[in-house]
Amino acid sequence: MAVYFLLFICGFAPAHAQTNPANSNSIRKEKAPMNHVSGAFDVKLAPQEAYNKADTTLGRMSIDKQFHGAIEATSKGEMLSASTSVKGSAGYVAIERVTGTLNGKNGSFVLQHYATMTRGAPQLTITVVPDSGTGELEGLSGKMNIRIENGKHFYDFEYALGEGR
Repeated sequence: MAVYFLLFICGFAPAHAQTNPANSNSIRKEKAPMNHVSGAFDVKLAPQEAYNKADTTLGRMSIDKQFHGAIEATSKGEMLSASTSVKGSAGYVAIERVTGTLNGKNGSFVLQHYATMTRGAPQLTITVVPDSGTGELEGLSGKMNIRIENGKHFYDFEYALGEGR
């Protein structure tokens, strides 16, 4: 199953997987309306022991956040990073579980980060892991953006809750 999944996401799925109606959701549901919220958050990063101690360009950190505003929550996660010999070029991936409330709805969800910086030009993608929402946040989907202004961290979160939420 894992090999099939990897082939599928790389675009090499067998033809029947792409065209067989049994493999697709033939019932079209209306998309839930998108919501947008913004707020501040505090973050603490702490270095963790690296798996590959011989490679100093690879790093591992724990993430602890406290969200404020429309998201009143805490999160815990882990980050893996890579630096390069070129100033301003690096990358990181991270996973964090956010637990608390989103516009008054209780539950948790998982955010997946993917970021690169090419000679100082950042590119960041943070998405809600599909089907990771729990409680009143079941069916949550969305994307988050992070801004840093004057040393303070802010989030912009565009999200939707599945049908009936």
